[in-house]
Amino acid sequence: MGFSSLQELIERCESSGQKISEVMLAWQSEESGRSADVESMQMAEYYGVMKEAVRKGVTEDVRSRSGLTGGDAKRVSEHFKANEASSGEPAARAMAYALAVSEVNASMGRIVATPTAGSCGIIPGVFVSAQERFGWSDEKMVEGLFCAGAIGYVIANNSFISGAEGGCQAEVGSAIAMAAGAMVELRGGTPEQSVHAAGLALKNTLGLICDPVAGLVEIPCIIRNGLGAVNALAASDMALAGVKSPIPSDEVVQVMLDIGTAMPEGHRETAKGGLATTPTGKRLMESLYGKGRAKKLDRKRE
Repeated sequence: MGFSSLQELIERCESSGQKISEVMLAWQSEESGRSADVESMQMAEYYGVMKEAVRKGVTEDVRSRSGLTGGDAKRVSEHFKANEASSGEPAARAMAYALAVSEVNASMGRIVATPTAGSCGIIPGVFVSAQERFGWSDEKMVEGLFCAGAIGYVIANNSFISGAEGGCQAEVGSAIAMAAGAMVELRGGTPEQSVHAAGLALKNTLGLICDPVAGLVEIPCIIRNGLGAVNALAASDMALAGVKSPIPSDEVVQVMLDIGTAMPEGHRETAKGGLATTPTGKRLMESLYGKGRAKKLDRKRE
């Protein structure tokens, strides 16, 4: 009943006449031994958590425990309400909502890892903003989450979804691909178009390193979530317009595995490379931990 590749997922949809979300829901129900209704109810609870994180991030004064980040979601939200956003209101709203959820995560608030905590803002940012824009029901959004889950399932089983294993391409990249593919289905696209959207999105993040300043999921993680939501919308629009990934999406997933495997350890969530090792990145780490402890942490990472 399961599927091991995105192409196999397309073929299963075509042979059964089902959408990706329907195939995923049936498989999930079979695997868990729970009814499809129970599985959908559980997913609806997850979506409720996502919506609450969006609300909290754009309406409350959310600050991270470290004090390094917070408030950007409100800034972006207030900006596009008062001014014409250069990226357009829908993209700016998705960006603000993605920032909101990621900031709630950094403040130790409640989120859903989609597929990880480091990339938790992208799918909610895309989904909640789209629901508001198009007037979709929660039930429809739950279907979209099953579609996103199917794409994430294939990526996780053939490559990485963890920054510690494959860099930020694995976390943010996978989330963008999942959101893009689901958005295509939500807009009435075909399973093949959904898979192309995932491939188009994932290609755009290949090689993206994971370089958290001070080892915290804040800088640059939160901003990458905001920009990732915009990328997901763009990839879905390309796919719906008929743009295809010349390199099959399954091969893109394989390439991500190859790149992540070859990626230096310093670029895989160790805070030993990239932005974490800039002069400012080091100063921020020292401001949080003190010079002595910062040096000890550095030595532990070596």
